[in-house]
Amino acid sequence: MTRRLLLAWLSMLLALPALAAEVGGVKLEDKVSVGGKELVLNGAGVRTKVVFKVYVASLYLPAKTTDLAGVLASNPRRVQLNLLRDLSSDELAGALADGIKETSTADQAAAVKAQTDQLLSIMKSVGQARTGEVVTLDFIGGETRIVFGGQAKGAIAGEAFNAALMRIWLADKPVQADLRKAMLGG
Repeated sequence: MTRRLLLAWLSMLLALPALAAEVGGVKLEDKVSVGGKELVLNGAGVRTKVVFKVYVASLYLPAKTTDLAGVLASNPRRVQLNLLRDLSSDELAGALADGIKETSTADQAAAVKAQTDQLLSIMKSVGQARTGEVVTLDFIGGETRIVFGGQAKGAIAGEAFNAALMRIWLADKPVQADLRKAMLGG
């Protein structure tokens, strides 16, 4: 009888969704599905601005990697942002656009200006972004699909644009070095 009880308990435990980590008070899934493919949590960390915690950024890939080249070779891929504070749509959009400018060369930024403008438009359409809401940026089929609060908000074509987004967090000189290290599993 005790053995049956133990087996039943273990079965129930294994049936629960696996949580890989808790970062900044946010419980992250060990695996997610993007475009019908299973991705694993590569790493996650907290984005801070001055002294404020802004969001938890997590990176999901088909297989773990420790560098930007490995991330860019992965398809599909996801960056997930779990908001830790309220942000206006202008703040959120501006931070992403500024991140692209800061981590791209002038030529790289110019090459994706139209897509960056499209991103600004999509993010501004969101309105107020509240603590606890989730933004996912999925790269699949040659486009970046943006989902906010579980609702699709738009898609932006191009690998160059998604690479510019990835550089925000993962470039050699990203917007926050310790966040880069955390997202790359370090």
